[in-house]
Amino acid sequence: MPMLISERIYKYLEEKKMSQLEFAKRTGISQSTISDWRRKGTNPSADKIMIICDVLDISPYELLMDTENRKHKDYKKTDYIIIDKHSKEYGLIETYQTLDLDARKRLEGYMSALGDMK
Repeated sequence: MPMLISERIYKYLEEKKMSQLEFAKRTGISQSTISDWRRKGTNPSADKIMIICDVLDISPYELLMDTENRKHKDYKKTDYIIIDKHSKEYGLIETYQTLDLDARKRLEGYMSALGDMK
């Protein structure tokens, strides 16, 4: 069974030896909300993902994908690009995260078609 995003967050907190209190302070997310993720088995809202990744120093891919159940050849840390928070690319990712599922699929189709034009 795939891990919940919240379970991965706690895994990374443990790996980085970061307390829940420190994580709450650094992300601006209340401790009670963070506790609820574990207690209620819920996940953080989409608008918090980039903040969480920044504080944990991980990529959104690492947080969102169930990498423990993937073959290692499908996951290469070197494939990721660090994107500056003030860049156009970062803004595009944030916008993508606000889209509903249909809009995301349309955008992904458009991007795929653009990639095929090379």
